[in-house]
This record gives sequence, structure tokens and C-alpha cells, in this order.
Amino acid sequence: MCLVNPIRLLAVLALAPFAGSAPAAQPARPNIVILYADDMGYGDLGAQNPESKIPTPHLDRLAREGTRFTDAHSSSGICTPSRYALLQGRYHWRKFHGIVNSFDQPVLDAEKTTLPELLKAQGYTTACIGKWHLGWDWNAIKKPGATPVAAAPKDKGKGKAAGPPAGFAPEAFDWSKPIPGGPLSHGFDYYFGDDVPNFPPYAWFENDRVITPPTVPLAITPSTAEGNWEARPGPMVAGWDFWAVMPTLTDKAVQWIGRQKASEPFFLYFPFTSPHAPIVPTAEFTGKSQAGGYGDFMAQTDATVGRVLRALAEKGFAENTLVIFSADNGPESYAYERIRNFAHRSMGPLRGLKRDLHEGGHRVPFIARWPGVIPAGRVSDGLLSQIDLFATIAGLVGAAIPAGSAEDSYDQRALLTGAGPGVRSTLVHNTNANGYALRHGDWVLISAKTGSVTKVPEWFDPANGYKAHALPGELYNLREDLAQRNNLYAQHPDKVAQLTALLAQVRAKGQVR
Repeated sequence: MCLVNPIRLLAVLALAPFAGSAPAAQPARPNIVILYADDMGYGDLGAQNPESKIPTPHLDRLAREGTRFTDAHSSSGICTPSRYALLQGRYHWRKFHGIVNSFDQPVLDAEKTTLPELLKAQGYTTACIGKWHLGWDWNAIKKPGATPVAAAPKDKGKGKAAGPPAGFAPEAFDWSKPIPGGPLSHGFDYYFGDDVPNFPPYAWFENDRVITPPTVPLAITPSTAEGNWEARPGPMVAGWDFWAVMPTLTDKAVQWIGRQKASEPFFLYFPFTSPHAPIVPTAEFTGKSQAGGYGDFMAQTDATVGRVLRALAEKGFAENTLVIFSADNGPESYAYERIRNFAHRSMGPLRGLKRDLHEGGHRVPFIARWPGVIPAGRVSDGLLSQIDLFATIAGLVGAAIPAGSAEDSYDQRALLTGAGPGVRSTLVHNTNANGYALRHGDWVLISAKTGSVTKVPEWFDPANGYKAHALPGELYNLREDLAQRNNLYAQHPDKVAQLTALLAQVRAKGQVR
């Protein structure tokens, strides 16, 4: 086990007692790498689930060499809002709830500072490689008069209405033009990715342009390893290979790390497209798990982590790089059948999946490693939100957070480094406008008739000790009931009233410790 260097740790904590103050000491600023899995469950991490059927040796090693946080949360139970909250340091629900759909406009706040913008101002080289899913200004390249192509009628020749739009045709856009509003418009020096793996355009982007123009509509023939394609219709590069997406992104991330210099700090935000659908593990990983196609794709995800860690070590960056691994939300609905088919619980001991207000929707894997600063082999149950990464990283690098930015982010350096307890005791969970949940201490109030948003199969609740109720909400003590089986809403009206008032206060005024 690596020991924390006390001198280095004191220097880090003294760097900025409060985000924005002048540094009292200046250790070498760390490189920062955020590895962000997509739709990965709390129980998919081997180090966190002894009964996992998925091998995750590289993530397990990262946990041994750093600290694993067991009470860490994404802002939402779905993709776009969690990414927004991480990069902006604010709750997504202060602005929106849903995802950015195909060819939607950007959602990041031009008037507020993003995390990459903050780091770029501190001399960091910044890159985003992978899934963006925060929108682009597609109107800048859309041809005048271009409109979505209508789908064929549901019952051709019978006078039935047409189905939903089939997306834009490839010729609706001028692909030779730069596309504003993406990563380069929000603080990243470099971008490479496919934007969203199951959204058009199915093409590679580099910086603010599509590399090869898409010329054909989406066409899919082979089946996925598990679940559905979930691919939205729209323009595609001829011969687009979904199986090549994660290997290509991994290669690009490793190559980018290899181009960095020891004299210049860097920030790499690497949002994976896995293990999100389409579930397409390559032949190398097929059969590597005992949890079907998803398990194999998760094994491939773990291997990507291993390649990034090896690239950092080979360049001599490992000792002064803060590596953070987490995920944007819980696992997709296929996780229910995975329990019956493979006895693997992607949600681990938690209740709920992606989209849900229950813990399984937003309590996510979270590991942090920085040798000599973050304790090795430690497990922390301190409450942590991905929203807090903004203020915490600002404190680590001695950066002042501009007024009006990152208003929901807490500086959690003490929790991260093991120097003290966390400073957050309250957190709001939300996926859509119809329901909120408030965490305060050991208690969580679900201010909705149910915390389930994703449909629960009929067999699941009886098999797992969950009972239906007719109450207007749900209340749980997570210290005593992490699986959220015992709804205490009726037994503790005073606690319900207290948390209801606190939720209204947070929504109206902002932070509450």
C-alpha cells in the first residue's frame, strides 16, 4: 500500500484554503484525467461487488492504488444532465432535465465558466476524447430549408398517420463547414469522438469538423451482443463500424497522452461510449465475462482504463496525475434480465437503474488516484457529488472560480485526500421535471409517488422484497436500509416535512451543506 506523502499533502491543502484564494505553497500542479463510463452500474465494479460476474482487474487495481468512494453520485439518472453538471459545477435541473437529442442545440452555459475553461486559464492543455452529448450549433451548417425526413406511414396504404420523423438526410448539412458550440467552444483545445454512439451523424469528429462526410442514411444489419441498437435514424458515413468506436477512442486517448510534455500540465476528459448501447464488444473481449454481451463490453471498458493508466506510466506522468474514474448514471433496463440470465446484479445492492430516483439510478462507481496525495487502498463513505469536482479541482490548482459559476460545487479536497470529513451533507437527485429526491445525512426523501422511472418487470419486486404502496412519496434511512425496501414515509411525518422544506430551499436558493 502506498503511503501519503504528508509534506505534499499539506502543500496541496494549503494551495487554496478556499477556492480562489492566493496559493500559500505551490507543488507541481497535477495532470488531471477524468475517465467517465456510460451507463455503468454500481455493482459492475469488481472491487465493489464480490459477486460480480465481470472481471475488472484494471479498475480494481486503480481502487487499490487510490481511494474508492461508495457514496458518490451523478447529478442525474441520464446522460446529458450529468455531463453538464460535472463540467459546469451546478445542478442540471436549474436549467433543464432531459438529454440533448439528435441535432439539438448546445446546453452548456456560455455566460458561465466550464471546468476546462478554468483549467485552460491556469495553463493546462485540455482535451475531450469520446462522447460529447452536450450539443452543437447544427444550424450553422444546416442548409436553408432543410427539414427532417418524415417516416413511412405506420400502415402503408391504409390511411394511417406517419410515424415519428426519420431524422435529417445526409444532404441537409454542409459537412465542409466548422460546427460551433461543441468542445472547442467551451474550453477544450482538442476534441475527437463520434459525439453520441447511437445518435447521428455516425461519423468521426475532430475538433469542430466532421472528418468524413456522412453520405448515406443509417443502416444496421447484424445484431448486438445484448439489448437493442437504440440507434436514432440519420446520416451515416458509408461502412460505419460501431464495433470500432471504443477501440478508436482508446487509441486516440493513448496517442494524445503520448504527445503531452512533462513541463505543461494537461486535462483529459475521456467520456467513454461504453458500456452504453449499442452493446458491441469486439471479438477480443467476447466471452471474457460471465455476464453476457454487456459483461464482455464492460470487460472491454476496463481494458481501456488499463491502456490509459499504462500510457500515463510510460510517459512518466503517473506520479503527478490525478485520475478520476466514474460513470454518468446507473445501468440500462437490460440489467434486470441480466440478474435472471447470469446472476449478475449491475446495480449491486442498490435499488433502481438508469433514470430512477432510487439509489441505483445515480449512485455510481467513483475512484480517485493521485500517488502521495490520495491514500491508497482506502474506502470512503463520505457523501460526494460529481458536481463537486469543479470546486475541488479549482482548489487543487489554486484557481479562482469566477463569480456566478459552479454555484452548487463544494471543495471536497479534505474528503478526497483523507485529511478530513467531507463538507456535503445534502444533495438533490433528479431525472425529470416530475420528481425530485433529497438526500440529507442518512435520510433520503423521494418527492414523487415512486422512485422508479424505468419500468420494473413484474417478477423483480416480489423476488427482491419490494412492496407496492399508495403513499405520496418515499422515505428511507440509507444507513439502515441501503436497498430501500422499508418505506418510512408514513412513520416519520416530521422528517418528511423537514426534508420537503429543505428540498424547496435548495431548489429556490442554492447550496445547503
